[in-house]
Amino acid sequence: MKLCFLVEEQYRHDGMPVEVIRRLTSWGHQVDVLRPGGALLRMTETLQGAAHDAWVLKTVSGGPGLTLLEAAAAAGTTTINDARSIRGVRDKALAAAIGRGRGLPLPPTYAAAGPELLAEVPESEYPIVVKPADGSSGRAVHLVRSPDRLAALAPELAGEGLLIAQPYIPNSGVDIKVYGVGGELYATERRSPLHPDHAAPERRVPLSDEVAAVAAQAGVVYGLDLYGVDVVLGPDGPVVVDVNDFPSFRQVPDAAARVARAVLALAARGARTAEPAEPVRPRMPEQRGAVATAVPPAADAVSPAGAAGAQGSPPGAGQAAQLPVPAGKAV
Repeated sequence: MKLCFLVEEQYRHDGMPVEVIRRLTSWGHQVDVLRPGGALLRMTETLQGAAHDAWVLKTVSGGPGLTLLEAAAAAGTTTINDARSIRGVRDKALAAAIGRGRGLPLPPTYAAAGPELLAEVPESEYPIVVKPADGSSGRAVHLVRSPDRLAALAPELAGEGLLIAQPYIPNSGVDIKVYGVGGELYATERRSPLHPDHAAPERRVPLSDEVAAVAAQAGVVYGLDLYGVDVVLGPDGPVVVDVNDFPSFRQVPDAAARVARAVLALAARGARTAEPAEPVRPRMPEQRGAVATAVPPAADAVSPAGAAGAQGSPPGAGQAAQLPVPAGKAV
């Protein structure tokens, strides 16, 4: 296959996607890399001369990569993830509206073009979490305990563009990060950015049925195939506090091979599908306490060219319950 990865400067040396690209090329696939943040791009020529099976985006929120991916999608190229789905989660105000409207457990969300407008948030909602609508990697996320504290933060927030504010969900100070790749779900636990003094090293943890159901639903609601969901365990159960396209997949075993196989399968489906397919809603895992909720490879998945053996092979049948693979997207 011939693939194009859009990689911004921040991720030039990052294991994700660098190791994925290496794995794909070692399997005999051609991978071109475009750096939308570090090059002058002639848009029409770039798109017309591409002829890739799929374009894959690994860029920061607010960067130029998504615009280029959307242009490729408009020209009929398969994109991973679906370009429209990426837009739906990179704007956190839009993501909150979509998620709550489709039944995901998200906090009520306020949006404001400037910090001074957040002064209208009712005092009964405090403490609140304030962050940029296009933020990523924990940038400018603040736990604000009172209206006075919000006023003091106004100069710091003034240049962040659209902001969102959500009531803080009381929790243990630990976030659960669930990664979705190729129909599999993996859970990790890590310290919340709102509780920097909390001692909680990142580690894999068992995936409960309740959290697995929320994470699987998030993939369906937003139409994502490679994604991460940040969940906190509040007094009333799991609450989604963030969703990311193409996350780091830290702590996922053999992550590069799993992501590479997923990219090939999605590109193959996209080549055969004229319209985006609705993602298949994953079933609840049947086996409680599994670290990964796994699926067998799809019957029509593309095998790595010339690759065989244990490296990058699917997990054993006894490791987790079986789920259907969400359908891929073609744009």
